[in-house]
Amino acid sequence: SDDRETDTASECSYSFGRIKKSPSSLTNLSSSSGMASLSSVSGSLMSIYSADFGNVDVKGNIQFAIDYVEQLNELHIFICQCKDLAVADVKRHRSDPYVKTYLLPEKYRLGKRKTSVKKKTFNPVYNEILRYKIEKDLLKNQSLNISVWHNDTFGRNSFLGEVELDFGTWDWNDPSNKQINWFPLKPRTSKITLNLENKGQMKLALQYVPHPIGGKKTLSTGEVHIWVKECHNLPLLRGNRLNSFIKCTILPDTSRKSRQKTRTVAKTTNPVFNHTMVYDGFRPEDLREACIELTVWDHNKLANHFLGGLRIGLGTGKSYGTTVDWMDSTPDETALWEKMMNSPNTWIEDTLPLRMLMVAKLTK
Repeated sequence: SDDRETDTASECSYSFGRIKKSPSSLTNLSSSSGMASLSSVSGSLMSIYSADFGNVDVKGNIQFAIDYVEQLNELHIFICQCKDLAVADVKRHRSDPYVKTYLLPEKYRLGKRKTSVKKKTFNPVYNEILRYKIEKDLLKNQSLNISVWHNDTFGRNSFLGEVELDFGTWDWNDPSNKQINWFPLKPRTSKITLNLENKGQMKLALQYVPHPIGGKKTLSTGEVHIWVKECHNLPLLRGNRLNSFIKCTILPDTSRKSRQKTRTVAKTTNPVFNHTMVYDGFRPEDLREACIELTVWDHNKLANHFLGGLRIGLGTGKSYGTTVDWMDSTPDETALWEKMMNSPNTWIEDTLPLRMLMVAKLTK
């Protein structure tokens, strides 16, 4: 959550419509210092969509049992062991596996449960119980997702396989369903992507100004103006309270000084920000290499929680000739960026669905 930062939104909040010029210049984006952190990404998101850096071919099996304990109103998942797991770290020929569970869709916000990590083994033995406090009647609308991951030292965890069970058709009275059984691990299933649908939307407008008024005539760089208007139907992570704010970073510049924030809008899932951010130093050719990352966060005293985001660029997978994982814009995001490029000095507006991202980690 939130790049493990300790800063609060209030420290960098702005008033309505105030324009802040970034001291950084995008003309230096292709320098070696800028390129060093191109693919630096946050290692943890509070989501099922953990980073999959390995592209590991899924193999092996997992053994577990499921039971509902009426006296405790708890779902118990007994994770026994895995066998014949794939090799996640090919160089060192090892895997450090752990098991993670979710109840989907995350309607009741019960979060994930995880086992301990077993190091240097393709046949880990856990014998651990993962518990969810939930009414039995609610389970009929849920699926259980059990996934196996390799725990990487630098947070680049690799997906090793999963099993998904639909509780809508589950017979809790069948004794065989309470027994310990082996299940083959499968590659990612399409069902999980359904959870992407409810991240809310962001209404925004973009404008490219090739020759800013008042700028030095000797400089042939322009500005990108980002007008964040409002968000709709943001998901509630904790109870019925949501205090949201938006961060903006222009990739590949991950320096902390290049980030801008809106103020926090309290107690609403439909916040109105009406906030403009300006980034300078854009040559026309930089527009093809850069990408706007807008992320929405739920502000909490202890930690800020990621809700969803956008990456607006050409989505080519490359920046200044280097392959990068953040240049992954959707067709709708790319269409907005292209319209802005083709219509200088004009506000181009759209409402785009928020999605899960591996948020680019800031450098100092």
